Amino acid sequence: MIQQIISEELAFRRPLGEAGTQILTDSAVEFLTDLVVRFTPQRDALLAERQRIQADYDAGGLPGFISETDSIKNSAWKIRGIPADLQRRRVEITGPVERKMVINALNANVDVFMADFEDSLAPSWEKVLEGQVNLRDAVKGTITYRNEAGKVYQLKPDPAVLICRVRGLHLPEKHVTWRNEAIPGSLFDFALYFFHNVDALLAKGSGPYFYLPKTQSWQEAALWGEIFSYTEDRFDLPRGTIKATLLIETLPAVFQMDEILYHLRDHIVGLNCGRWDYIFSYIKTLKNHPDRVLPDRQSVTMDKGFLDAYSRLLIRTCHRRGALAMGGMAAFIPSKESERNEWVLNRVRADKEREVRNGHDGTWIAHPGLADTVMALFSEALGERPNQLDVLRGEDAPVTAAQLLAPCEGERTEEGMRANIRVAVQYIEAWISGNGCVPLYGLMEDAATAEIARTSIWQWIRHGKTLQNGEVVTEALFRQMLAEEMQVIQQKLGDSRFCQGRFSEAADLMARITTEPELVEFLTLPGYQLLR
Repeated sequence: MIQQIISEELAFRRPLGEAGTQILTDSAVEFLTDLVVRFTPQRDALLAERQRIQADYDAGGLPGFISETDSIKNSAWKIRGIPADLQRRRVEITGPVERKMVINALNANVDVFMADFEDSLAPSWEKVLEGQVNLRDAVKGTITYRNEAGKVYQLKPDPAVLICRVRGLHLPEKHVTWRNEAIPGSLFDFALYFFHNVDALLAKGSGPYFYLPKTQSWQEAALWGEIFSYTEDRFDLPRGTIKATLLIETLPAVFQMDEILYHLRDHIVGLNCGRWDYIFSYIKTLKNHPDRVLPDRQSVTMDKGFLDAYSRLLIRTCHRRGALAMGGMAAFIPSKESERNEWVLNRVRADKEREVRNGHDGTWIAHPGLADTVMALFSEALGERPNQLDVLRGEDAPVTAAQLLAPCEGERTEEGMRANIRVAVQYIEAWISGNGCVPLYGLMEDAATAEIARTSIWQWIRHGKTLQNGEVVTEALFRQMLAEEMQVIQQKLGDSRFCQGRFSEAADLMARITTEPELVEFLTLPGYQLLR
């Protein structure tokens, strides 16, 4: 029998288990219910608006700056302010909300740990609830973990600042329904983290801090502003108690950064260059434009024109408004082979030196083994300054829409296409098996990088693009490569691991979302149906 919570509005479709009993208390569910009932209709309308706007792009239109909001862009205003413990964010590490990961990340040589309920977490019911328990225990300072060998992990005395990334507005929490529809995963994550941690966070001089992903418009940012203000009022907290950093990781959002900051000005502290999702969004948004097709993903680096313009515009916009401008993810994993590791560190240094020169206040890493290298770079450049808010880039020529929309040069290669297939299939297999953060070929892959891999191939097929060797990318060629690369994966992993895994289901899903006439918006949506 499914264990139900007494709620007039929400239905819980799975047993709570030990973690759920701790987290889904009557008072917490009452607060969650308030948010769901009050804000789900607005969220649904905003998702419908996304579809309407995308239809315009599919018909030949292009994103651009909004002239109707010139009064916001041209007037002098600043955000409310940045709390003391968020002023210095030179290095942030990200990862899922698994217990050992939370401890290791908070103990790393970083300023901030972004605990992720989104792209690096496969959101099974158990993992989402256990993640809330893990963050609650981390905030209390009581979190510990014992591995099978008996080694005990616990927090050091001065851990990194904790920021919680909730799921995007588009992602459902299928195990809880309202009026027979799955509730927004974002509201579930926000409500429970806030409810269980706000008092302890404020008592130790910090606060309820969030990362907001996948935003596509200022109206979506304004919705979060309403949610935050409603929450503060409900709990008798001063305006601006809740703070958020918003990821600029969609192409439409890069044209609305001033507006996003303005409509979240009481709560926002910065924007982040979510580079991998941004590349994915570029492909997805411009999918019907044959003149804006990107090359192999390995060629699409931050020194390319449209990405460099994105970085510089974000810094200039943020610093003008007193907000932090965070750099993007270094997805490399350190290697035990000294020659390979030196190559990795050199690539990371070059990437982060560019961010420092541009004026970013800090950056992201995916592995604690990169923390010392990246921290040294930012510390050397910033000295005693906590950030680079003084870098206003006032001498820059205006960044134009044409620069932000221009595709970069690069080759489309058979090797690149095959690599995309191997990465996407192995990531999908891991995700539907419950693991959303996967080391593959020297990189820490999450949903964003897998999205680039599969949407690139979809777009190449769509427009009949040619590989460097002269072959036209067709559905038949893709299916042939998929079959061949499945054999490569099986040989690499061994028959036992391959047969025990869910590779057949992953390959079927990869084939479907890469060949359907209409591009599937997010692989995590059909993937979620397969997640047990």
